[in-house]
Amino acid sequence: MQSTSILFALLSLIAVLALIYGAGRVARAGFLAPRLTAAGRLSLVQVLALDPRRRVNLVRCDDRHVLIVTGGTQDVVVGWLEAPTPPAGGGA
Repeated sequence: MQSTSILFALLSLIAVLALIYGAGRVARAGFLAPRLTAAGRLSLVQVLALDPRRRVNLVRCDDRHVLIVTGGTQDVVVGWLEAPTPPAGGGA
C-alpha cells in the first residue's frame, strides 16, 4: 500500500513538471503573446544593465534609434540617434 502511494506521487510530479515544461515552450514560441518582428516599425535592439534596477534600452523606430533609461524613479529618454548607414559602394 505504501509503495503505490509513492509511485502515484512520483507519477503526479512527473506529470506536473511535464505540463510546466510544455507551458514554457508554448510561451517562448510566442503563441500566447506574439512578439513584434523586425519587420515592424518598433523593435528592441539591445538592453544593458546599469545596476540591479536600471537598464539602458536601445529601441529602433523606423530608421532611427532612441536611448531610454528605465527602472529608476522615472524613465528618461536620453536622446535620438540616426541609424548607422552601411558602407557605400566599394568592393573587394
